[in-house]
Amino acid sequence: MKRKFSDRANWRRILKKNYACFPMDDPHFRGFVTLYRIQELRDPLWKEYNGRRMCLADRGYLWMQHFPKGEHFVVTTMFDPQGNVVQWYIDICKTQGLTDQQVPWFDDLYLDIVMLPTGELLLLDEDELEEALDDGIISQKDSDMAQRTANRLLELIRNKKFPYFDMSIRHRKMLLEKLGWEKGTSIG
Repeated sequence: MKRKFSDRANWRRILKKNYACFPMDDPHFRGFVTLYRIQELRDPLWKEYNGRRMCLADRGYLWMQHFPKGEHFVVTTMFDPQGNVVQWYIDICKTQGLTDQQVPWFDDLYLDIVMLPTGELLLLDEDELEEALDDGIISQKDSDMAQRTANRLLELIRNKKFPYFDMSIRHRKMLLEKLGWEKGTSIG
């Protein structure tokens, strides 16, 4: 199981970035929201879904992560430099926590959900989850919890009751204004 940190301190592709973390406690969301803006990088990150190639990370891209308290998932919203959503990526996780430096992290349970702005919904890495179980990296209990969590989220998404898609748009605007990270300006 891999522990993933919101500040992506070891992401070698990135040469220069900005990072901010906000604790939130309001009626709609309780947890942490992080912003990660890419300023300079070695080369863009591309991914292919259903035969369509998409850029997920490049200069000016902003990755926002929601770490909802008490949940077994983390939602990453990837925005292009114009503020358009490229994708929502939901990592199913065993647990979440904070480093001593107040950087949120999660222990990844392999299973992922991707929602594209086109409405395409994908469940990814079921094979990786099964392989981790077969290899003894995770327990049957972890695997069952990951599958239950993914199924619950897929059901919420299909019924248009998953709040994080709209929430990410609102939080992006609010937090960028709070930080003064205006679109198109250099930040340092």
